[in-house]
Amino acid sequence: MPNPTQVVALLKAQRIRHVRLYNADRAMLLALANTGIEVMVSVPNEQLLGVGQSNSTAANWVSRNVVAHYPVTNITAISVGSEVLTTLPNAAPVLVNALKFIHSALVASNLDRQIKVSTPLSSSIILDSFPPSQAFFNRSLNSVLVPTLNFLQSTGSYLMLNIYPYYDYMQSNGVIPLDYALFKPLPPNKEAVDANTLLHYTNVFDAMVDAAYFAMSFLNFTNIPVVVTESGWPSKGNANEPDATVDNANTFNSNLIRHVLNKTGTPKHPAIAVSTYIYELYNEDLKPGPLSEKNWGLFDENGKPIYILHLTGSGELLANDTTSQTFCTTRDGADQKMLQAALDWACGPGKVDCSPLLQGEDCYEPDNVAAHASYAFNAYYHQMGMASGTCNFNGVAAITTTNPSHGSCLFSGSGGRNGTFRNGTAPSMNSTATNSSPGIGYGSSLTSILSVIKFLILSAFLL
Repeated sequence: MPNPTQVVALLKAQRIRHVRLYNADRAMLLALANTGIEVMVSVPNEQLLGVGQSNSTAANWVSRNVVAHYPVTNITAISVGSEVLTTLPNAAPVLVNALKFIHSALVASNLDRQIKVSTPLSSSIILDSFPPSQAFFNRSLNSVLVPTLNFLQSTGSYLMLNIYPYYDYMQSNGVIPLDYALFKPLPPNKEAVDANTLLHYTNVFDAMVDAAYFAMSFLNFTNIPVVVTESGWPSKGNANEPDATVDNANTFNSNLIRHVLNKTGTPKHPAIAVSTYIYELYNEDLKPGPLSEKNWGLFDENGKPIYILHLTGSGELLANDTTSQTFCTTRDGADQKMLQAALDWACGPGKVDCSPLLQGEDCYEPDNVAAHASYAFNAYYHQMGMASGTCNFNGVAAITTTNPSHGSCLFSGSGGRNGTFRNGTAPSMNSTATNSSPGIGYGSSLTSILSVIKFLILSAFLL
């Protein structure tokens, strides 16, 4: 795995502002110091028994892994164990004590208001999850769940829930349509309707979140928010995992991000955005189990993107380029008139130096609109620092990792000198110049959105 410095460099390059760690590794926490990144640290399952059986052990854990680093490292939450009720049932009796002991240590350090304490639960503990209004927690777990929910409510914390529509889809034996699991648009007659509430559900994710809300209300807890601590889709699988593909992983995570950023909430709580951690930052090629278990990451172990995420309305977010080796080129099948209008805008109000496209210059050949537009689009994209939304051009451009340079025509980002600013400052993305291409506005910058909305990406930095 990359070392902590490399991990933090990747997080900073991607402007990721929230990260979950599966432990409290000292080197990782030191590397995260002074970055402002909000960090969730974890008490690993193997340490749970010690923490849950001894107040002093819990106090020492907090002193060593939280107090020693805060506030230079911006720790905002502690997850105590992971899916303890389903993966480590023998430790379930000490879970509530572990939560209370960790919280008491924070109180003693006057950090209980800054740092929340909770425990990630598997969505599998919710039974009869559809319709959501009939959902309830596995009653055999109530002896632990009820005091856990009491703790969360009394401390102002949140329910941490791991939701995997991929597994719900795989285990449904065809009952759950793939499009419903992937957040793909559904016609109204294909939406799932809760007959008790008449709420319409267009995806598995929302249905599971609302099932958690209804299950909590069944136990008389109605004011505990849900934070999804894991969700994602594998990009590769064995022969018996045909839907673990790059396209499906891209579709799911892109749609999930869009869904969270739109702050649409769920049908039951439309005004409450569901903060979500994407599982996971890196593939884990040495992880045991089926092939899919190794391939949930957005990046490989070298920090190279597994695929590019597409966000309609926010341009295209790369998952992502840390070496500047990405380019913006003409989208296949783009309308010629729209291409020409976008090319005119890039070479005019966009302030791209298009002189290399003149006859006799290095990038004149091939002499067609698509080739010339690719050069201009890419130059603008790099002028704008490859920012989100700067490779769209009303839908006729797309990001690629393939270098489009040819012969002596070197594209920006390939190490050449072509495609620089011509007149200083680049225009506003919402330029109203009279000869600008209509609809060239790209919407809000994803970077600024991320600073407001808790779009959270999960780091699987396992040591």
